[in-house]
Amino acid sequence: MKAQWQDKLNVLFLPYPTPGHMIPMVDTARLFSKHGASVTIIATQSNALTFQKAIEGDFSCGYDIRTQVIPFPADHVGLPDGVENIRDSTTPETLGQISHGISMLKDQIELLFQDLQPDCIVTDICYPWTVESATKLGIPRLFFYSSSYFSNCVSHSIRKHRPHENLVSDAHKFTVPGLPQRIEMTPSQVAEWERTKNETTGYFDAMFESEAKSYGALYNSFHELESVYEQLHQSALGIKSWTIGPVSSWVNKDDEQKANRGHKEDLEEEPQWLNWLNSKQNESVLYVCFGSLVWLPHAQLVELAHALEHSGHSFIWVIRKKDGNENEDSFLQEFEKKMKENKKGFIIWNWTPQLLILDHPAIGGMVTHCGWNSILESVSAGLPMITWPIFAEQSYNEKLVVDILKIGLPVGVNESTFWMNLGDEAMVRREDIVKVVVLLMGSSQVSKEMRKRARKLSDAAKRTIEEGGHYYNNLTQLIDELKSLKISKTCRSTVDN
Repeated sequence: MKAQWQDKLNVLFLPYPTPGHMIPMVDTARLFSKHGASVTIIATQSNALTFQKAIEGDFSCGYDIRTQVIPFPADHVGLPDGVENIRDSTTPETLGQISHGISMLKDQIELLFQDLQPDCIVTDICYPWTVESATKLGIPRLFFYSSSYFSNCVSHSIRKHRPHENLVSDAHKFTVPGLPQRIEMTPSQVAEWERTKNETTGYFDAMFESEAKSYGALYNSFHELESVYEQLHQSALGIKSWTIGPVSSWVNKDDEQKANRGHKEDLEEEPQWLNWLNSKQNESVLYVCFGSLVWLPHAQLVELAHALEHSGHSFIWVIRKKDGNENEDSFLQEFEKKMKENKKGFIIWNWTPQLLILDHPAIGGMVTHCGWNSILESVSAGLPMITWPIFAEQSYNEKLVVDILKIGLPVGVNESTFWMNLGDEAMVRREDIVKVVVLLMGSSQVSKEMRKRARKLSDAAKRTIEEGGHYYNNLTQLIDELKSLKISKTCRSTVDN
């Protein structure tokens, strides 16, 4: 019994509090526990509530997993209780306050690292200081990268070579250097902090500098999706990486787990959207969602609403509601009422159980902001996409979906703009949106070929998580390697004493 306890790997997970980072990292922590590790997830109270039910469910099934809650310094940064996640930002000011509050957690977290004596820490790449924490403890730090290998390879190349500089205009294209395939971009598609130096550049530089000092990286991806860029990542950055995705498919297998993933409240027993979808033919509905952070400008909402209404195809649209805009509220309420009457569209406000919806047979495609989780979930469901990138590395992810995997159509967004700075103008006109919706959801040869490729990738995603699959073997090998490091450290301590 003692030998078993000594052999058990003690791993601490530190997710970054924004849904696109936190949800897949919590899923990853749950995977480690299902593979025999003792797992502790560090989070503030409000953030912990979004996944605590899943953790308690795993614990009741005999898995060694728990949450360690730490207080968020709301008073010190001038925020009300419960506002602890980047998603809660409504203005640049509140975003700054929340970010400052997150940075103030460092001392608490470092004390926990010392008290809990982990064998390994897995931290979001947004916590570069945890490299030094791991060094002090004499343990490995793995960083969790919440996007694709491809996007990190593009980012690394752009930061190294600066190919977008000195072009005649933002409309001129450049070729991203050092990639195995020819990828062309315009300067305006480059992430803002990489395009020009700004107040966040130093923060991101520190993040990426911490990569090389880490023991290795975890990526929520799978071999058949971007194996070439997995190899390029390892050779270009010179560090180990483990591909362990798609994590959502492995840990959220039943409808209840899919429904409550990343959300505090339970889903109602028979939601209206489910009844609506059940009334639709297979592959006839377009799912439209821009992730957990983005508010589209009112002018863009109007263009998109008219395009969806006149596309000739049914749709289900998730809208993140922004308080305080009466014109927007009035327009959307009227639009929702009209869609209920003609049954062509269904609107969901603020949050949706995306995994459940994408798995529904009525869904035939997705409009996505090209956040990595949405892309992976769409691929896992075998769905082609309309790509509408907004900010950060999303334009890079669009290139992977459209140019390399060939399972998506671009709507025509040509500029990467921070989600808080989208302005008031529409980025894409209704006629351009209608054009790609008709092409994706119709019966053209282009659509058929994209669906065929998407289904093939979906089949590969399912195989990789089976016992003996690429993901399964990767995670088993990683845990064995971390156990060996633990044993070596224990042996050295014994000799020294």
